[in-house]
Amino acid sequence: MDHLEPRSRSRDEALARDAADPLRHLRERFELPDGVVYLDGNSLGALPRAAKDRVAATVSREWGRGLIGSWNEAGWVDLPARVGAKIGRLVGAEDGSLVATDSTSVNLFKVLAAALALAPGRRGVVSEASNFPTDLYMVEGLAALAGQGHELRLAQDPEHIEAMLDGDVAVLMLTHVNYRTGRMHDMAALTKAAQERGILTVWDLAHSAGAVPVDLADARADFAVGCGYKYLNGGPGAPAFLYVSPRHWARAAQPLSGWFGHAAPFRFDVGYAPAEGVRRFLTGTPSVIGMSALDAALDVWDDVEMARLREKSVALCEAFIEGVEARCAGLGLTLASPREAHRRGSQVSFTHEAAYAVMQALIERGVVGDFRAPDILRFGFTPLYTRFVDVADAVEVLRDVLESRAYEAERFQARRAVT
Repeated sequence: MDHLEPRSRSRDEALARDAADPLRHLRERFELPDGVVYLDGNSLGALPRAAKDRVAATVSREWGRGLIGSWNEAGWVDLPARVGAKIGRLVGAEDGSLVATDSTSVNLFKVLAAALALAPGRRGVVSEASNFPTDLYMVEGLAALAGQGHELRLAQDPEHIEAMLDGDVAVLMLTHVNYRTGRMHDMAALTKAAQERGILTVWDLAHSAGAVPVDLADARADFAVGCGYKYLNGGPGAPAFLYVSPRHWARAAQPLSGWFGHAAPFRFDVGYAPAEGVRRFLTGTPSVIGMSALDAALDVWDDVEMARLREKSVALCEAFIEGVEARCAGLGLTLASPREAHRRGSQVSFTHEAAYAVMQALIERGVVGDFRAPDILRFGFTPLYTRFVDVADAVEVLRDVLESRAYEAERFQARRAVT
């Protein structure tokens, strides 16, 4: 093979790795368009075939023919707990401690309110400046609403977080895997450091669930939230999830006291009486069609070992970093993700001064990642369906876009509403 061009040699090696991949059969469970290298599962997961079939059945059979009776006969009423149990197995939650409900932002509001109420007299909520904005917005809004003097304190460097955990801090709120760079926190170590100082922890698992091994129970996390539409492949706007450690069930109260969080919702009492355990963190009627799609999507994971998934994730990311740095050297890219695999989730980010235009040029050529302001090219690797040959092909398309300066075309300059 020495006579082959680097591109050909790399692609042949990638095909060989795909042939030996023990997870290769999982790709068949997804609908993926021909001619597209999809590296944006960290924004929206691909469509599982089972979810497509389930939605059709939910609409035509359960809703169309079963009508209102499907709340009982099709088990609609049990979806938050049933879907929550499937997610719980992927993130190491204790039995019955996680439910699927609402959106990540709404769930964050609920657990933050509960955590702050458990820490009277403390004012600080520590996070990092590079956290996903909705997480920070929710702290700001809740602090203004509560009027108790709570304040958001942001670490500019993640290495400074632990030093900020003093006796006035009520909550440490972090996203486990950073949405911009893919940098992954040591959940167990930071949780331990916080709790030793009497601080409660709230973990956002939006870029972790289904991407990296997580063990909420072993880490002794207090609260966690996450979404269903990224690596869990539940579809656009899929229901999110919420975790509350059993240690807090007796005392944790949430502010959105909707009827599905009532101890007996169909008793229709005038006064609110919270349900036992994590079920009190439900709010209104669940979105049955969205919940059913997520329920079916999660069945993909029935025979998947997270350790093996993580092994492939690391290999995909390493192959991409090595390929980009070898084939795109001198073309304006800088690695923004941690180089060490143990500090990185299942995504790789590079910076470029024309990142938005570069990504639009890539997408036009069939390599789909995304852009994050101001200068991040972000690529997500979903081991359930991403192949090594996808990595090799993406590297070559990226090289061609940069080398030819195709991204300078006028059509790539105008920002679209969703980037």
